[in-house]
Amino acid sequence: MLRLPPLTAIRAFEAAGRHENFSRAADELGMTQAAISYQIRQLEDRVGTPLFVREKGRVRLSDSGRRLLPAVTGGFASIADAFDALREEDEDVLAIDTSVSFGATWLSSRIGRFQVRHPDLAVKISLANELVDFGLGGIDAAIRAGRGQWDGLRSDFLFCQHFTPICSPAFLEANAIERPEDLLRVERLAPNDSLWTGWFAAAGIGRPEPRRGIVLDSQLQEANAMLGGFGIAMMTPLFWRADLESGRLVQPFETLYLPGSAQWLVHPASRVGIRKIERLREWLHAEFAAERDLLPQEVWNSPQ
Repeated sequence: MLRLPPLTAIRAFEAAGRHENFSRAADELGMTQAAISYQIRQLEDRVGTPLFVREKGRVRLSDSGRRLLPAVTGGFASIADAFDALREEDEDVLAIDTSVSFGATWLSSRIGRFQVRHPDLAVKISLANELVDFGLGGIDAAIRAGRGQWDGLRSDFLFCQHFTPICSPAFLEANAIERPEDLLRVERLAPNDSLWTGWFAAAGIGRPEPRRGIVLDSQLQEANAMLGGFGIAMMTPLFWRADLESGRLVQPFETLYLPGSAQWLVHPASRVGIRKIERLREWLHAEFAAERDLLPQEVWNSPQ
């Protein structure tokens, strides 16, 4: 049988440790400050070591408390996820978070096919370049760029990050772009970005000189700037397949730069098997499988 300290004391410690403030913990838990202090004293007596350092007018976690807090917070999050999973198993809303570049291009142009395949599920997509905090709730799954290793999350590989210069046909013609080195003299969006350095190296060209330029938050903004007649940008061809095929945008060179990261479908590991998340995972893999012939095999090989 588990020999845990009283749950009330553990809850008091977790809230007080997160805020490093007994008063705020008391407000959060609907207790008095004295009750919080009492519960923490009881817990400290139980574990045999101080969990907080009391100073004039404030408290802070001790080394022991700082080591203990992440495990306790994670434990409460897992318990909450388990209850959420029971409650949400039959809910009909799938909430997805993704970056602006991916969500506003590839995903938004295809999500209708997911809806047709699963008419019993409503889909809510939020776009943000910041990493979503699953602990705050409200998001079922996210599509995230990185190395695929995040504590507490299940990661499913989708494709490797890949970039190449893309511009409008008019810009290509006006600047007589015929060789990769021609890009050293034209207006480049985010000209000092490491993606340019990596691509020039992949194309066999030395490091470009630093220069002033425009930096935008997403490939969507870059595409709008280019369609307005300005510049060339490092973009992901997979996101812009329709525009490339229609001729609205052009890819002057076949060379791709792969920085070593990838796009992943992620969700809390405690929610493996949730029906709506599994349906999304299956659909994404099917969609990308249908596009494998559009890009080199290296884009589809997991970096792990």
